[in-house]
Amino acid sequence: MDMKLEVVVLPVADVGRANDFYKELGWRLDADFTSGADFRVVQLTPPGSACSVIFGTGVTAAPPGSLDAPLLTVETVVRGVQRRSGDVEDPERMDGESAREILRRVATPPQPTLAAVS
Repeated sequence: MDMKLEVVVLPVADVGRANDFYKELGWRLDADFTSGADFRVVQLTPPGSACSVIFGTGVTAAPPGSLDAPLLTVETVVRGVQRRSGDVEDPERMDGESAREILRRVATPPQPTLAAVS
């Protein structure tokens, strides 16, 4: 029997900020709907992934930031930075910002940790 992970719930403090962050990374917006003042759910999927994330208001009772060390893998860190920055010619310098500076900014909550895989 095949088993597939389809959705991970991310507890976040600021739904709008998290939504903007993941869309800036190029994640596809699958859903964003509300039902009254106390419920909003947002679902996004990373490029090439079969698993989505959801977050929102009234989605989980878990405290923001409590998901411990989710792991987002990319082919290479440089390729991941290139994808995020618009595929520039020199991945070491992008608009006056080094790849290391971009990765440091990308690696702050509420998003997953980036890891390179061979």
